[in-house]
Amino acid sequence: MTPPAVLTLNLIGGGQLGRAMGRLFASSGACIVQDVQTRSLASAAAAVAFIGAGRAVAPQAPLRRADIVLLAVADDQIEAACASLAVAAGMVVFHCSGASSSALLAAAAAAGAYTASVHPVRSFADPARVAADFDGTFCGVEGDARALAVLAPLLAAIGARSVPIDAAAKTVYHAASVFAANYLVTVIDAALRAYRAAGIDDAVARQLAAPLATQTLDNVLRLGARAALSGPIARGDLATVERQQRALEQWDPATGALYRALAIATTELAQR
Repeated sequence: MTPPAVLTLNLIGGGQLGRAMGRLFASSGACIVQDVQTRSLASAAAAVAFIGAGRAVAPQAPLRRADIVLLAVADDQIEAACASLAVAAGMVVFHCSGASSSALLAAAAAAGAYTASVHPVRSFADPARVAADFDGTFCGVEGDARALAVLAPLLAAIGARSVPIDAAAKTVYHAASVFAANYLVTVIDAALRAYRAAGIDDAVARQLAAPLATQTLDNVLRLGARAALSGPIARGDLATVERQQRALEQWDPATGALYRALAIATTELAQR
């Protein structure tokens, strides 16, 4: 019996996500990374070097025909990048945006391609680390069932755990990830700046925040938000909350506004 041909994949976009996903797909053996195209030939070459496979292609140059195309570009560039593709019927085109659905790939779908989105739920700040420990990473997937059928074994091969999501709720879905990642950073930054304002050295401030932050996160994920809530609002100590509010507004109005907004939301949580 003739073994099935290994699928070929072209990658457009060589940023942190694109490089990490390219290396994962190439090293898994589930597909062949073929052409890599970015904003410049130099950055495409750098991406190819990181991935360990593929051919760097200059901007605007034609790509070889591939079974799959991954658009790893910024959200506001997805539609334009898709419209520029030479699409063949039956080709799979997908992007990895968390905020936008596969509807952005309408031009490819109209030309006969099968389209989808695959959003890995993790930070790509360190692509090498992502590629090294991707196993078990959840990926929110939606799109044409035929595209997802092709992508499913590729995602399984890199250790992804696929979670079907509602395309109509994609923006709210991504906002959840922003709360869990980006805004968590903002809140911890506010804590560290407040410690420094109290005269505590940067290194010591991080040590003070670390057990509070890590233990609280563990409690939320194990017990749920309401059970994990502690502090003055959970105790009903509104006098302390008001005193902290005034102190923060005097020190830094923007941080005071953030505290007030969080206090309102936390009070509603405690009441639930």
